[in-house]
Amino acid sequence: MTVIKTLAERANSAARELDSLVQVTEREVSLLAKRIAIPTNNSSSQGLLDAQRQDPWAKSGKYALGWVYFSLIILMCAVFMHLYFYWIDKIRTALYKEAMEVEASSSPQSDYEMISLPTNSTAAKLFPRDNTSLEKSKAQSSISAIGPLNNALAGIRWLFYRQIPRLRWKKHEFTFPTLGVITMVFCAVAFVTLYCFIPQPLYRASIRFGSPPLAIRAGMIAVAMTPWIVALSMKANLVSMITGIGHERLNVLHRWGGYICLFLSLVHTIPFYIQPVWDKGGWAVFKSYFTSKGPIYGTGKYPKPQVPIPIRYLTPVFKGIASLVPLLWLCTASLPIVRRRMYELFVALHAPVAILYLAMLFWHCHNYLTSWHYLFATLSIWVLSLFARLFKLNWTNPWSMSWLVGDEAAVTILPENALKVTIPTQVKWRPGQYVYLRMPGISIFENHPFTVTSLCSEDFPSEYGEGYRDMTLVFRPFGGFTRKVLQAAIAKGPYKTYRAFLDGPYGGMKRQMESFDTVVLVAGGSGVTALVSQLLDLVKRMRDGKAITKTVHVLWAIKRLEAVDWFKEELRICREYAPPDSVRCRFFVTAAKRHGASMSMSQKDNVISDILHEKLNDFAQGIASKRSSALIRDEAAGDPDRERELRSENEDRITALPKQDELQVPQPVHKRQKPSLTLSLADIPRPGEPNFEFGFPATPTMFQKSLVRFAFGVSAVGKKEGWLTEYGRPDLPYLLRELSSEFGKRTCVYVCGPPAMREDVANTVAGLQNEVWGDPFKDEIFLHTENYAL
Repeated sequence: MTVIKTLAERANSAARELDSLVQVTEREVSLLAKRIAIPTNNSSSQGLLDAQRQDPWAKSGKYALGWVYFSLIILMCAVFMHLYFYWIDKIRTALYKEAMEVEASSSPQSDYEMISLPTNSTAAKLFPRDNTSLEKSKAQSSISAIGPLNNALAGIRWLFYRQIPRLRWKKHEFTFPTLGVITMVFCAVAFVTLYCFIPQPLYRASIRFGSPPLAIRAGMIAVAMTPWIVALSMKANLVSMITGIGHERLNVLHRWGGYICLFLSLVHTIPFYIQPVWDKGGWAVFKSYFTSKGPIYGTGKYPKPQVPIPIRYLTPVFKGIASLVPLLWLCTASLPIVRRRMYELFVALHAPVAILYLAMLFWHCHNYLTSWHYLFATLSIWVLSLFARLFKLNWTNPWSMSWLVGDEAAVTILPENALKVTIPTQVKWRPGQYVYLRMPGISIFENHPFTVTSLCSEDFPSEYGEGYRDMTLVFRPFGGFTRKVLQAAIAKGPYKTYRAFLDGPYGGMKRQMESFDTVVLVAGGSGVTALVSQLLDLVKRMRDGKAITKTVHVLWAIKRLEAVDWFKEELRICREYAPPDSVRCRFFVTAAKRHGASMSMSQKDNVISDILHEKLNDFAQGIASKRSSALIRDEAAGDPDRERELRSENEDRITALPKQDELQVPQPVHKRQKPSLTLSLADIPRPGEPNFEFGFPATPTMFQKSLVRFAFGVSAVGKKEGWLTEYGRPDLPYLLRELSSEFGKRTCVYVCGPPAMREDVANTVAGLQNEVWGDPFKDEIFLHTENYAL
């Protein structure tokens, strides 16, 4: 009984303390609310009455709505343009298919007409069609042929496609976004600045009459920006869905939105420090905030009652410091010069610090005005985007063999130290998209984006099983995760398989490439990975009569000719199956050496890390093997012979993934030799020897270079078939202007490469918009740029 009585007394005491704490909290909140929205009466001072009349605090939520309306206007413009281009691309493609079907049904049998012989036009001469011009005119949508609209779009592209020249300082290079992005950011900065500073007053006559209006305006706009900043940062987000713009492109707006939010946060913070100093005796009060006896400014602690202005009234200011610090770190760490130096740390801490920032905002805003509406909207967008992202992962489908263990992957070493990762998977993707790859057997936490170079089509089935497609990722190792993949491939050989966890696909071109009459694909180095799947898909559609495209130009700048072997099979397919003279490729070999230096693999062995990665990979492999074994037993239905046969097929399917003939050791370093003036008979190609493989000459000797360049002329080799190999850096502005004479009614220029290449192509295409104004037979010259260094 004594114990029960003691517990009851302690419970009553705790209840009284809790009730006292609740009363104190209610009193402090009431005092704080009165500080924020000061009530007026007949005895109120004139300054307080003026403050309530000029810019009342209770109506300050309208400034947040101002940003919402500004953002919605930009969003609706982007959605309208996306729907417009989507509609005209669909209309043009559908009308072309209809015209092709009509032509095929009305044309005579042409079994005896061979494409490569002069008889290929016999039927057209003997049986002329009266509806040819009608069908051609019908294929041009009346919507897409509106001259004033096309001229207006050309004018916008003439301005916004241009890029500001890069700046170099010592070893650092600073690149800028396009003028379109800069203009949008400038409009946003101008809007928030004018919306904060033009309305009057900026400050109250005294801090006792309320918070500075300038601070409230900036704070509400900053809070209203938070949902948009988070939405633009998510991989699976609603903005990308309704605008067709990939999150990698929206990321630049996400970063600049964060910078603008930091600017507004500073504008929101500084007046709370300035206003008290302006008041009579304010400086003494301000200094008391930093004394050892008083609170630390920014902690939210309460001072002694004798302080003239109770600091509890300024608790939101103190809590704001806790919100400002994470935002300051996020914006500083996202600067390109800082992010490149600590990319892995930035990726690891970016999301946790953002969560901390959002939590501090909830604490700081205290549900004043409509602040929590925007914060709850931010939280909802975040949660919904993460939920939608679950459908982008290859290991979250419970009905898939890759559930929780990922897919199987093999790594192959290609020439020039490039790597090819082959992943048989049931994931579907579109040409030009990319995925985030994580391989726990190599690195547990690193997750990097790579463009998918293969085509997801029934024409390219996988030997892995029904419903699978071989997803191929090709990249060059530089450092970090890619270097670890190369080290693992060299150390463990071609027969080692890894578990691959995929996140994606994402990105891709929002326009339909098959709806353009002419397509120009420009790539630099490994940037060709973004073009290969587009080229394969386009050739397939051209072969099937589903593409309007008549001509495809491929311009690829590579350091050494051995890089062509990366996609030798894909280029062979394009060469053999594309319509005659439709695909024209020009390869520019820019390096003087025949072989580059091999990447040094010397490093200290991390035995513990290797063991951990190996255990994780074997654990996932074991789960996948058990699932496969269970399926085999179910399918065999107790028949031992059938079970042995299925297990044999399963072993063949898995071990045959990395083929032995695909293993290539990196080329050794060759010393540069002085050119000799004497010619050796070994350098002269012998008659009958094959020196042209899939349309590409073998690695040229000095004699072959001189012979091609000076005796026959570079442009003469392969000119008939349109597959050329040249030496030296391509003059892209000159080449594009030269090709512009062959552009059709609609042209698409697709480029992926280093910043200098993208800059040259963008500025040239911007200048070519003049041809749309001056030529009534040209409707559009569209530019799509890809950045392979996400």
